[in-house]
Amino acid sequence: MSLSKHLNSDSLIKASQDHHQKHKKFVHSSTGHEATHPYGARYGVQPIPKYKLPSKGTDAEATYQLIHDELTLDGTPTLNLASFVHTWMPKQADQLMLENISKNLIDQDEYPMTQVIHTRCVSILADLWHAPRAQNAIGTATTGSSEAIQLGGLAMKRRWQEARKQAGKSIHEPGPNIIMGANAQVALEKFARYFDVEMRLVPISVESHYRLDPKKAMEFVDENTIGVYVILGSTYTGHYEPVQEMAELLDEYEQRTGHSVPIHVDAASGGFVAPFATPKLTWDFRIPRVVSINTSGHKFGLSYVGVGWVVWRSKEYLPKDLIFELHYLGSVEYSFSLNFSRPAHPIIAQYFNFVHLGFEGYRAVALADMQNARLLSRALEKSRLFKVLSDIHRPVESTLTAAKQTIGFDEGNIENYVPGLPVVAFRFSDEYREQNPDVQQRWVQTLLRAKGWIVPNYELAPALEDMDILRVVVRENLGAVMIDRLVADIIEVAEELAKQDSPTHALNILGSRKTVEGHHGKLDEGSGSKSSGTYAKQC
Repeated sequence: MSLSKHLNSDSLIKASQDHHQKHKKFVHSSTGHEATHPYGARYGVQPIPKYKLPSKGTDAEATYQLIHDELTLDGTPTLNLASFVHTWMPKQADQLMLENISKNLIDQDEYPMTQVIHTRCVSILADLWHAPRAQNAIGTATTGSSEAIQLGGLAMKRRWQEARKQAGKSIHEPGPNIIMGANAQVALEKFARYFDVEMRLVPISVESHYRLDPKKAMEFVDENTIGVYVILGSTYTGHYEPVQEMAELLDEYEQRTGHSVPIHVDAASGGFVAPFATPKLTWDFRIPRVVSINTSGHKFGLSYVGVGWVVWRSKEYLPKDLIFELHYLGSVEYSFSLNFSRPAHPIIAQYFNFVHLGFEGYRAVALADMQNARLLSRALEKSRLFKVLSDIHRPVESTLTAAKQTIGFDEGNIENYVPGLPVVAFRFSDEYREQNPDVQQRWVQTLLRAKGWIVPNYELAPALEDMDILRVVVRENLGAVMIDRLVADIIEVAEELAKQDSPTHALNILGSRKTVEGHHGKLDEGSGSKSSGTYAKQC
């Protein structure tokens, strides 16, 4: 009998359970399956249906234990190096969030102090990003950068429509377009698709450092361009896109044609890195053509997931017909977000960070992240097994003058390096690929996952989709000690794949765990007595 290719695990479990004689009917539908509580005998809990509402509720303590145990199957956030999302806050922040977990941000009449804190956060960000008049800047909290990007794009689209109408031109034929690099995160593409804007993707290249090339972008600009999305921190490789260069080219274009094309900076990650790590870098509202900026508080803003921000340089860049006036909550309130009700506690958590860390605290975290990212980058490159595509460990060309080479290069000075996110994008070196043509890079992701690490392997954006890379996001919790362990595991996996020639044989390495410190206090093989035939086998 051949093995079935479509075994249903739920059905197998149901069929394999004990069945008492009085049970004449067996449920075979997957929707009828039940979850048996592991502590059912202790709590007196009956089996609970998985996919429909139970007829009777379950004790709160038993319910907690059931769900808690199921969630232990999730990955460990500390070892998830694929995600930009922050996963730790001080216990005092946890307490504040719990105390305010029921508050609805939109209800300004009931929670006026919460709204004051929201306004403070917007002003702090406007000041951090050098808005001309930070106290008068307008902005809002969002559920993340995805919503914030939609709002920034909508404002640019509406202003383009108003300008076209005033000029007596059609807003439908050929319709609006927006320009972004092919490396854009999916949220930017969602804006174009959801709000009926033609998306013009600028191809990336090795020469453009896997990001938007401003000169190529200008080939896509015309009078129907509502704006350009410029990304301060590419999701793929962590590179900052050159906001100032893009603005200068658009300035020249406006002088030639009379068409003004604004810039929205997607600073989902970089908005909380660049101001602290490289404050001299010009990318924000210091550039007049930048009309709006978004960021994620739950990334390098160091808050839990669920908070993003969008800020406009002044009120004129947020069209009035995107602002809704509300009267039915007890006072006159204004809303210009896609969501209406939203939890207030993520905003409170963000404000906690602002007060708790201050500029110096955020800078210390950012510099530590960058230092650890440089450590990982250098270690991977020195192994000669990998090529690092990100550039944050590379000196800025201007620092490599003969004079400075004579004086010496200060490796601890962040200003001496190419600015970018603390992200390490890497792939097998050409030498490794030539020597091991049958080894697939995606096996590294699989074997690292078996060791607990989540390190994604994926293709680059269109035009370079034949190139796949591995990526590590260096967040606050990934310190030098963990990087030691990570580097040892990555190198061990790569070396064993080359030695064993197949991922099947490479599974043998999963029983071991080497680190730089692994030899300390370790007995050599054969140090134990010979086996006497019991389970006490030789070490």
